[in-house]
Amino acid sequence: MSLADILKPEGVVASLRARGKKQALQELSTIASKLCGFDAQLILDKLLERERLGTTGVGQGIAIPHAKFAEATDVVGVFARLDQPLDFESIDDRPVDLIFLLIAPEAGGAEHLRALARVSRLLRNQELCQKLRGSHERAALYALLTEPTASSSSSSAA
Repeated sequence: MSLADILKPEGVVASLRARGKKQALQELSTIASKLCGFDAQLILDKLLERERLGTTGVGQGIAIPHAKFAEATDVVGVFARLDQPLDFESIDDRPVDLIFLLIAPEAGGAEHLRALARVSRLLRNQELCQKLRGSHERAALYALLTEPTASSSSSSAA
């Protein structure tokens, strides 16, 4: 599974403006709704429910919010570069400026975990994250996230 399988160009936001975690998740839920056909409020509710279990702010300015839906047939991703970092209650207490949201099938547990692992591995690549933070164009962000060498170079950056 490549990121191009779950992330489409219209699922990339080059400069998301949000005043807080909930507003960022609302904006991303609206975009995800258009991509997967689920109600935006339902997506938001599931994301907030997941956040109550523990933050998806994984550190280093990155958050990977995710939710599962019984009706989902495929994993769908939405990526946003925030205009201004915001508090996401991250594990390292750093504000978040890169968010990769995942919607996954409830029945596809392994697929969901593979997608989470793939995104996590990719965003551990500090060089890639610097490029993402420096880019203000949707097409450039999409290319950085989906280029075949992105995932292989992230494994060498430890």
